[in-house]
Amino acid sequence: MKHQTATIFKIFLLFFLFISVSSSFAQVKDYKMKGGININYLVPLNEFDEFEGGKLSYIARGFLRWKLNNILGLEAGVGYGSYAGLDNSPLNIYYRTQLIPIDLRLLVSPFNNKKINPYLFLGAGILSYKVTSEPDAKTADAELDGVTGIIPGGIGVEFMVTPKFSLDLTLGGTYTFTENLNLHNPTKTTPKDAWLNAGLSAVFVLDGGNPDKDRDGLLNEVEERIGTDPENPDTDGDRLKDGDEVNKYKTDPLKTDTDGDNLSDYDEIKKYMTDPTKADTDGDGLSDYDEIMVHSTDPLDPDTDHDGLKDGEEVLTYKTNPTDADTDKDGLTDGEEVHTYNTSPLRPDTDSDTLSDFAEIKNHRTDPLKADTDGGSVNDGAEVIRGTDPLDPSDDIMKINVPIVLDGITFAVSSAEISQSSKATLEGALKTLNSYEDIVVEIRGYTDNTGSRAFNMKLSKRRAESVMTWLGNKGIDKNRMVAKGFGPDNPIATNKTAEGRKKNRRIEFVRIK
Repeated sequence: MKHQTATIFKIFLLFFLFISVSSSFAQVKDYKMKGGININYLVPLNEFDEFEGGKLSYIARGFLRWKLNNILGLEAGVGYGSYAGLDNSPLNIYYRTQLIPIDLRLLVSPFNNKKINPYLFLGAGILSYKVTSEPDAKTADAELDGVTGIIPGGIGVEFMVTPKFSLDLTLGGTYTFTENLNLHNPTKTTPKDAWLNAGLSAVFVLDGGNPDKDRDGLLNEVEERIGTDPENPDTDGDRLKDGDEVNKYKTDPLKTDTDGDNLSDYDEIKKYMTDPTKADTDGDGLSDYDEIMVHSTDPLDPDTDHDGLKDGEEVLTYKTNPTDADTDKDGLTDGEEVHTYNTSPLRPDTDSDTLSDFAEIKNHRTDPLKADTDGGSVNDGAEVIRGTDPLDPSDDIMKINVPIVLDGITFAVSSAEISQSSKATLEGALKTLNSYEDIVVEIRGYTDNTGSRAFNMKLSKRRAESVMTWLGNKGIDKNRMVAKGFGPDNPIATNKTAEGRKKNRRIEFVRIK
């Protein structure tokens, strides 16, 4: 008997090691009702102690199991088996009893282990028995068949192989209230007949097995494998279900921002329609976040303003405005300026000749990269203003006694101080004087009619002298220049309007020799 008991414990330990090593990620307690078949090897406990000779004792049992809560379960089963061995007579006669147990068991599983489920069980039931092979050492008044009560109890370990199937190992015993299982009770004082058992069950989920506990579209075992929480449909808290992230969007359910562009996967999918797996959806060189939050560009269009430059090029290379096709407002798109004309998309007048790049290209056909396209010594803007041809160098030289307005020379209010914006026009005049060294010019200053005549006469002369001084500082012989002030005389426009008065406030060059 000791040998048989030791064998049962060895079987239990080996199987426990097997399931510990082979455990999967299924959740054993996800069910409402299970059913199964249980095969038990029995060791009879009675007055006889001989169990050799290959006399097999067993019970095959079918059962249904219901989940009461996360700790308690209820199991009902019915079985059929054989209770057999050798008696203590000199002849060692074989006895066998047919068993049909019906029982109800309470299962207690206090551990919330997702891989294996150890539990205790205790129950009560009835046993129908019938002795089919009688021992030689039988008691005279023993009954060959009958019905008696039983109390089964023991421990078990359930291991779920798949969400719908598990293996169950039990080790326990059953106490009966009869002495008739081996037809032997000579003293009437020995304990009732009983048996120890080691069992293996195949268990199937029949109802309510929940392979997707959080209903996120991923099986629990898949969630365990990839590291998401099978009890939380949105593990990373980005408002997308784990199942949608894995199966639909191909995002990482463990990261709120899969592509690391500082936009959550949810915002990319639901709000901006960008690709949550690509930091730069449109491939323009700017991350989706920078386009939306910093530059206000379209993360789905590589060229938001459709000027022929990618948003990334505008922001990172050319420093233009990616939401404005014409950053410098010169009438040419940024793309045309960069790729076609090589002008600056940040300066409306690239060569500073007072003509916009657009006017030079579209109206005058001059070179927007050269202030003096014809090289005749007068810049294009000055030629256009005075009516000469910026493409003909022969008309650049001033004619004697013909005034030329140097448009673009400006001064501070009531002052003779030349403004910085006047430089381009003065450089043109300087170039002309350097190109034609025999020219002598009269520099004439004019004002509008605002203020007293005496003040305007003095102011106009001082302004003419400022221009002469500027040219003299640049190397022009002062003997080639005469400065005169004419105040409000000789207006070229009406003084009744602001625009007219602006035109009258001017500097003229007149060739006198």
